[in-house]
Amino acid sequence: MNWFDKLKSGIQTLVRRGMPENLWIQCERCHQMVYRKQLEQEGGVCANCGHHFRISSREYLDLVLDAGSFEEFGQEVKSTDALQFTDRISYADRLKDYRRRTGQDAAVVTGIGKINGLEVGIGVHEFGFIGGSLGSAEGERIRRLIDRCLERGLPLILVCRSGGARMQESVLSLMQMAKVNAKLAVLGEASLPYISILSDPTTAGVAASYASVGDINIAEPNALIGFTGERITGSSLGAEEMEALRQAQRAEKVLEHGFVDMIVPRSEMKETLARVLGLLMGGALTRVDA
Repeated sequence: MNWFDKLKSGIQTLVRRGMPENLWIQCERCHQMVYRKQLEQEGGVCANCGHHFRISSREYLDLVLDAGSFEEFGQEVKSTDALQFTDRISYADRLKDYRRRTGQDAAVVTGIGKINGLEVGIGVHEFGFIGGSLGSAEGERIRRLIDRCLERGLPLILVCRSGGARMQESVLSLMQMAKVNAKLAVLGEASLPYISILSDPTTAGVAASYASVGDINIAEPNALIGFTGERITGSSLGAEEMEALRQAQRAEKVLEHGFVDMIVPRSEMKETLARVLGLLMGGALTRVDA
């Protein structure tokens, strides 16, 4: 009996229930359907074309650190609405919404972890929290992380992915760029290395400050790295100029012009970091037996 006859006869086709939703996700680059569980196992990298999906800060920590080695600190520093800013909704309500979505109180997670037994200070932007934007809490968390590195003689790693300084905090946000860079200068004077990982996207104030001043700047493949994006410049440029801008702000072109030192896929990131840190520290990294 065909489908139309089934409808006429009143026979109902049983629908299997309990099937999990979102089992598959479409890759925005090759447009192939990717099995979500496999994507998670591959660190958010498409098995078909190598496209690097955006992953959470916790997933990134799991990717580059030894299992169970991360000790978070700085959670007491939280984003607040000091200016009582309101646009479409109040900034206070926006913060509540993103805390609910991400389970975090700021767009940067900081702590101490180990890479192949080597102890490091690490901070990761959470793009899911207001686009990983830099505000007072984020700048203070990074500042405290750098101080901890100075106290313990540890190298610093920052995983940057951000839309830039957070407009709802105005100059309080902008001053964080200078604040973090000043602390990085102190870290450099102490001969402690700083590695910046530029993930997609690293833009605006973050790209123009601490994301670009690492002793080693590592980009992920095809990451958007630049100051202004399409939404800012799109209305003032023609189609040809817009396409040239898109190409100029991708990691491969940024590497060509010398603004990053290497492009490393996530599958090789942990071992690359271990190798680079060993070279920069001259074997002086604190080694802890696993």
